[in-house]
Amino acid sequence: MATLNRRSLLLGGTALVGLAAIFPVVSRSYAGFIIPAGQPGPVPGSFEVTHTDEEWKQILGDDAYQVMRQRGTEVAGSSPLNDEHREGIFACAGCDLPLFDSKTKFDSGTGWPSFYQSLDNATALMPDPDTPAYSECHCRRCGGHLGHRFDDGPQPTGWRYCMDGVALKFHPKAA
Repeated sequence: MATLNRRSLLLGGTALVGLAAIFPVVSRSYAGFIIPAGQPGPVPGSFEVTHTDEEWKQILGDDAYQVMRQRGTEVAGSSPLNDEHREGIFACAGCDLPLFDSKTKFDSGTGWPSFYQSLDNATALMPDPDTPAYSECHCRRCGGHLGHRFDDGPQPTGWRYCMDGVALKFHPKAA
């Protein structure tokens, strides 16, 4: 049986103080959005739909702005669109361009809405400078960051578009 000595108490107490000191930072990160350290800021390029930063903030709100204009990501499992299973179209939250048909949505088990194919002329890809194993995906019309595309999805494409829910709007099919 282990005995408690002065050194153990001191180390344990120091560890608890350290955890208490970083807990507010960790809890804020997981309660909101995490900005990647590598390439924050808008997707480079020129796009059909443009707005100032202040206009984007008004259009998108804080959370979607952090993801779409600062290239952040939402916390896994936080999007209500994970549980959206009706027929319809998932569109860009920034410019309402139709991006994905609900027929291509699948449960990837990652915690983000996932699709195996985007609609024609809807998304654009660029290499992710921090992780070359996948591509950064954005709306081809407004340049809004949507998420990433991986090459580990289901057939028929083998792709997994792993999208941030706040970057999407769902339009159900008319009855």
